[in-house]
Amino acid sequence: MIDERVVLVDEGGRAIGTEAKATVHHAATPLHLAFSSYVVDAAGRVLLTQRAFGKPTWPGVWTNSCCGHPLPGEPLADAVRRRLADELGIVVDTVELVLPEFRYRAEMPTGVVENELCPVYRVFWTGNPTPNPSEVAAYRWADWDELREVPGLSPWCLLQLDQLTGQPTDWPLADPSLLPPAAQV
Repeated sequence: MIDERVVLVDEGGRAIGTEAKATVHHAATPLHLAFSSYVVDAAGRVLLTQRAFGKPTWPGVWTNSCCGHPLPGEPLADAVRRRLADELGIVVDTVELVLPEFRYRAEMPTGVVENELCPVYRVFWTGNPTPNPSEVAAYRWADWDELREVPGLSPWCLLQLDQLTGQPTDWPLADPSLLPPAAQV
């Protein structure tokens, strides 16, 4: 297993170092670079996933399709593709930026904190994923309008719902120059 590292960033979104993914999340998690993605099918539904119960952060929580961290020097769109393949067996070519400046901080009941600059992406894909059970406990396709009704939806997903207006097929593409500097690789 490789020592997967996350990119630490300052308040301006500039890279200031790296830390092992295995140790970066705790009560005083430093600000770091991440991403969220929404897989949208031909009917305009969104793929929701339930995080595996063995995950150290937010186990068992329902959330958007896939989240993750780019490796140092890895373009965010490549990280989205990599994690979709690893977590869900989904291979896509086109990854579309929809929220370049999304940022959040959330604390689990255990005191573990997420503290991320987390640009949001949309991908179009139709089919049945093949989830990696160490990453995803369950999945379901949902109409966009019913997402707020999902009990216990992840805090970052709820915040993203406030910024993603209209139907997923109609979300406007964002300007990549608005990404944090650390993500402009």
